[in-house]
Amino acid sequence: MIKTKNQYINREISWLQFNARVLQESADKHVPLIERLRFLGIFSNNLDEFFKVRYATVKRIAESGRTGKSVLGGAKAKDLLEEITKICIKQQAKSLEILSDIKDELEEENIFLINETEVTPKHEAFIRNYFIQNVSPQLMTIILNDLNKFPMLKDTAAYLAIKMTLQRDEELKGKAGKKEKRYALIEIPKGINRFVVLPNDGEKNYIIILDDLIRYCLDSIFPMFDYSSISAHMIKITRDAELDIDNDLSKSFIEKISSSVEHRKIGDPVRFVYDKSIAEDTFAFLKEKMGIEETDSLIPGGRYHNRRDYMGFPSLGRDDLQYDRITPLPVKGLSLEGSLLESIAKRDFLQYAPYHTFSYVIKFLREAALDPKVRSIKITVYRLADHSQVTASLINAVKNGKQVTVQIELQARFDEQANIKYAEQLQAEGVKLIFGVPGLKVHSKICLIERMEGDRLKRYGFISTGNFNEATARIYTDYTLFTAKEPILKELDKVFEFFETTYKIHKYKHLIVSPHYTRKVFEKLIHREIANARAGREAYIKIKMNSFTSYQMVDQLYEASRAGVKIQLIIRGVCCLIPGVEGMSENIEAISVVDKFLEHPRLFIFANNGDPKVCISSADWMTRNLDNRVEVGCFIYDEDVKQELIDTFQISWSDNVKARVFCEDQINKYREAKGPRVRSQFAMYDYYLEKLKA
Repeated sequence: MIKTKNQYINREISWLQFNARVLQESADKHVPLIERLRFLGIFSNNLDEFFKVRYATVKRIAESGRTGKSVLGGAKAKDLLEEITKICIKQQAKSLEILSDIKDELEEENIFLINETEVTPKHEAFIRNYFIQNVSPQLMTIILNDLNKFPMLKDTAAYLAIKMTLQRDEELKGKAGKKEKRYALIEIPKGINRFVVLPNDGEKNYIIILDDLIRYCLDSIFPMFDYSSISAHMIKITRDAELDIDNDLSKSFIEKISSSVEHRKIGDPVRFVYDKSIAEDTFAFLKEKMGIEETDSLIPGGRYHNRRDYMGFPSLGRDDLQYDRITPLPVKGLSLEGSLLESIAKRDFLQYAPYHTFSYVIKFLREAALDPKVRSIKITVYRLADHSQVTASLINAVKNGKQVTVQIELQARFDEQANIKYAEQLQAEGVKLIFGVPGLKVHSKICLIERMEGDRLKRYGFISTGNFNEATARIYTDYTLFTAKEPILKELDKVFEFFETTYKIHKYKHLIVSPHYTRKVFEKLIHREIANARAGREAYIKIKMNSFTSYQMVDQLYEASRAGVKIQLIIRGVCCLIPGVEGMSENIEAISVVDKFLEHPRLFIFANNGDPKVCISSADWMTRNLDNRVEVGCFIYDEDVKQELIDTFQISWSDNVKARVFCEDQINKYREAKGPRVRSQFAMYDYYLEKLKA
């Protein structure tokens, strides 16, 4: 296992171990059966993105001739590529075993995933008609033999590699002849559901994967070839997804990003996944024609690729094989029927989605759009839903004469095209757009409105740990603080000023803002705990984040541990810190919770000698978040909200069902259950139910 100086876990390896925790969910018999298939889809989708971004970055370093030790935390790029490939091959094999087990269990539930060899006469006519009506018109089929140049394969699209063995006329006549091979590619259409539900047979449900439906109908695709045999094996390629933005001053920023997104489609290949049962001659033909290199990761897989599609596996009306849907709760004391602004003027409120309904964010914006006293709305946008009520509310505000300013991040990875579309739509409606800060991504999640109340200007706003996205708010856990506290909101206005006058660096007392202050603020808080511990005062640090990769911040916590500060970490994804090592981190415990919802908040609690300092933030402790992005966090001053956040951390920390313990060996061992079983996400919902009753 690659480590760095025996003090850190390599970032890429730690990420793969996070994805292994996702794979664990697909193997967990306590997880509903269809949900297990969906976790397999999440595992596959995660891996695609990993290769497009992280593997591609390491490959660039390796191909540059550098070792990369300085940027890879001590690991050599070439060694790391080999280690990644080895781990991925092992995980891929494990995922295929899990998929086979799930298919067997589905059959026990009368759900049958059949392939082209298992089609019954009852389904033949349906499949043929479905192919003719729905599939055939969308098929892209390319004969490869006579092409001078191999076609550009789309990033992560799935293809069937076809080999046909033909018989020459002479051979058919009994003369000496030889068999000719023809190769072709069929692109699996993305516009058709991957899972085709076939007519029921009594209580039995049948599904055929689109790939197998195409295999069944190969004779309809290649009737012009007199072949004696034909085979079809799945392949896919993953490309480097880094955006290379040109410096042409004559182009607008939108044009530059649009051009870069288009160029991504022809980025260098970094991973080639293939059906391990593919014939050797077909595999050799493809590798030669595609120019597969040594630094590309060759991953032998199973019959089906793009298993991310399992995220959309049909429910078949089987609610018993899926998680129970929860009804998002109201925030106590904050009515969606009355004026939110009137309530927020009196005290702060915390929305914790998906336990609370995301409707408060939409209601806040809609109320501001209609309120005659509201003068302006300012908001940052990173990722939006496909059909965004946030965008609709902002456009509504413009139509009512409000000044609306939107800082939209066009470089939000894999959402660039969607954000360009929204930017053009907002601009056309008269919204003032700001396109980021040169050299920095804007990752903050903030909103500020200004309202005239009598003869004075009153501010209201919210600060969040997650995106303003109605779709992900149903499955991502995130905090949003609604506040009318002028000290916080006055500083929030400074952040929006910075977007437009980036040369002017503001000072903040109540906000924690990257790239200028986040690292400094947290280092100061950590050192206060160190001083308190050495003085015999109460000292602890409790942190919940997505990822922890900054070696500098890891070293800060190691120092705190050696001083006797008790540290509890809940890190969903990558964690480069090694807890529990004598003389280095014996006072640090770290867990990861992977369950029904995706844990996404950033929460920080410092003992502060009995008067806890609590803050939320959009920033993980990663170099990019601390030094290369605009991130916003804030201190919590409302005592009720502060206690609520402390309670939610404690509930997550108490998990002994879905919590895995971080350790140097990274074996993803479940935390040992001592006492009553606590599944934190379910316990969290119960906590908020009880708050409503109190």
